[in-house]
Amino acid sequence: MAKASIYTSQFTVFFFLSYSLSIFLVTGKESHDQFTRTMDMKLLGIKKEKLSHFKIYWHDIITGPSPSGIQIVPPPQKTSRTAFGLVRMIDNPLTMGPELSSKMVGRAQGFYAQASQEEIGLLMAMNFAFTEGRYNGSTITVLGRNRVFSEVREMPVIGGSGLFRFARGYVEARTQKLDVNTGDATVEYNVYVLHY
Repeated sequence: MAKASIYTSQFTVFFFLSYSLSIFLVTGKESHDQFTRTMDMKLLGIKKEKLSHFKIYWHDIITGPSPSGIQIVPPPQKTSRTAFGLVRMIDNPLTMGPELSSKMVGRAQGFYAQASQEEIGLLMAMNFAFTEGRYNGSTITVLGRNRVFSEVREMPVIGGSGLFRFARGYVEARTQKLDVNTGDATVEYNVYVLHY
């Protein structure tokens, strides 16, 4: 009888410890997962997704008294003909027309880097920061590969802010004007962006 009582007591203690441990593990897991939650999109005022198209002109001005693009990392001394390794920071005007004198609608802010040893291929990382109309203060973020001498280059839109929160899409870049001596360029950007 005493032996049965000891086994019962040991079983009770084992059961209690196992149960307590399982409660602790489950409770611990739940507390670590509480940094995220599923939300109803309506709580953020998000309605139906729409597709917008923007046609803007990007002006990369490297020469003159007030350049919009400056070299921040030069290519190594013994580099390829592509200037592989060069990095240039930009704050380029975005205009409605191909002339720099046309109405400015924003700035392209970011950088591009010579990322190819075989051709002029850039890594582009920039925000189109709009300053005009209802999009004033909103941005579209572009990150991608730009093969400069291709007729049309496609790069992804990876996000945005303001009216472009949750944005995704792509841009098509077409060079309108390029001065091969100075590097100054005007590029037409067609932006196709899905946003709310």
